[in-house]
Amino acid sequence: MRTVPLRNLGSAIAPDNSWMFLQGIETLPLRMERHCENSLSVAKFLKDQSSVEWVRFPGLPDDPEYEKNKKYLKGKGGSLVVFELKGGAAAGKAFIDSLKMISHVANVGDAKTLAINPATTTHSQMNEEEQRLCGITPGMVRLSIGIETIDDILDDIDQALGKAMDA
Repeated sequence: MRTVPLRNLGSAIAPDNSWMFLQGIETLPLRMERHCENSLSVAKFLKDQSSVEWVRFPGLPDDPEYEKNKKYLKGKGGSLVVFELKGGAAAGKAFIDSLKMISHVANVGDAKTLAINPATTTHSQMNEEEQRLCGITPGMVRLSIGIETIDDILDDIDQALGKAMDA
């Protein structure tokens, strides 16, 4: 039973898939450098916004994970930036709905910048108390920062922050 599929399908990855996989690995260091540079720029930008309550990014010196970032991530910080909007769930939803370039999806690690409001999406099956126990707050937004031009990312975040505060 097991030998027929093995004989017919093989145990190795297809050549085209192997080639695509290798292309991704070859450019990973370049892409990660850009992810990390962009993430630090976004985190610094968000810290200066009056509409933002707090920012979590391990590349910021005042982040609780900063020392681990230096030790394990060589000070790069990664590509995830999490922040809390003043105005709670309504502001979080308005922010997400106002994004133009940044995509509203739940995955992370894409070449494109992605955003999500966990309280109203990935953790919506929990009540507010359960969410808080998991560290999820109503106005929290998780960004997976991509490799686009940083000015484009910041412009989209800036215009969405403005609309979120009007909501």
